[in-house]
Amino acid sequence: MAKDAAPARSRHERTGGMMPVAQTRAPRVMFYSHDTFGLGHLRRSRTLAGAITAADPDASALILTGSPVAGRFTFPPRVDHVRLPGVTKRADGSYAAQTLGMGIDEVTDLRAGLIRTTAEWFDPDLLIVDKEPTGFRGELLQTLDLLQRRGRAKIVLGLRDVLDEPEVLAAEWARKEAVEATERYYHEIWVYGLRSIHDPTAGLPLSAAARARIHWTGYLRRELAPGQTGGTGIDAPYILVTPGGGGDGEAMVNLVLSAYERDPELKPRALLVYGPFLSGDLRAEFEVRVEKLNGRVIATGFDSQMETLFEGASGVICMGGYNTFCEVLSFDKRAVIVPRTSPRMEQWIRASRAEELGLVRMLDERRDGLSIEAMIGAIRSLPAQNRPSQVDCPGLLDGLDYVTGRVATLLSAPARRAFV
Repeated sequence: MAKDAAPARSRHERTGGMMPVAQTRAPRVMFYSHDTFGLGHLRRSRTLAGAITAADPDASALILTGSPVAGRFTFPPRVDHVRLPGVTKRADGSYAAQTLGMGIDEVTDLRAGLIRTTAEWFDPDLLIVDKEPTGFRGELLQTLDLLQRRGRAKIVLGLRDVLDEPEVLAAEWARKEAVEATERYYHEIWVYGLRSIHDPTAGLPLSAAARARIHWTGYLRRELAPGQTGGTGIDAPYILVTPGGGGDGEAMVNLVLSAYERDPELKPRALLVYGPFLSGDLRAEFEVRVEKLNGRVIATGFDSQMETLFEGASGVICMGGYNTFCEVLSFDKRAVIVPRTSPRMEQWIRASRAEELGLVRMLDERRDGLSIEAMIGAIRSLPAQNRPSQVDCPGLLDGLDYVTGRVATLLSAPARRAFV
């Protein structure tokens, strides 16, 4: 080191422990997406980040995600991501590190430190937290404390339309002390749905003041990116079959393949997207069956631009995750939803309510039975279903417009330090 060179100092040290006076700068938005399973949290955060930066060409967004497939996605202009060490949920409900030779407590501490350091240096004007008020195993609390002490950043909790059965969710939030965190740290709560369809906070002991901070945005519309065209290069028509991330999609995929095997006249052909989390052994077994169907079913592993596949489809067979449901609505597709009922009732609640409104049809294990004949009937009946657009539901897909409006409002108002 040169004689007169000084060692690098942290931002905290350079400012004597005090934050510098804020300078005029482009808005910075940070997303927290814990992502211990599936694709839903990352895809939702990516959609929101893209809408926010498109609405404000000066804004930038940074997504903190634990998704192991984050690097397989393209991100919109001025949107980037930080990959947190991954964790996975075991069959007994416990968690373990996906790749690191560390205990879960060590991994959680590592993730917490990375989140806090990123927040310290990125210095967001707005933090949007997906679903978990305290983060995975409380890992977000250090960062929430940091941003609240600084007193400048707005903090928003974003909730999907359905979380779980009210009594189950209430017990989960009590265990995680999530109600207290929501009351203390969050300036607003955004529900990415409509209250007339479902209230995910029903059963939670939120105060009147916290409930007054809830905003019902509508669902998050999905669109083709500039330059994208619908379809896949295969001859139309086709139905799109998607189990979302695929980690829990074995039963649905098996049922669809069995339907095409049983009924040689079943039409149209199916485009099956396994998802990145379907196990390799299962996929190999399914590939053998697909090959024997001689082009009546075409399969692929993963597509980061599912919008193009939805656009070209004549109908959809899917599970009932939030993002898939948004795509069904956005591309106005006749759909049959086969919801999972474990470990949460979230998908069943969403699908049953959507069926009541006439937006989709549900294939319900308890009501219809998940038989091959039931799936054949569902596929054959797809052309006779209504499209979602035939249902009068004001504000259904207004979510992105509502969110960008709220972002503009929040970033133009002074922050508050604490609620309690």
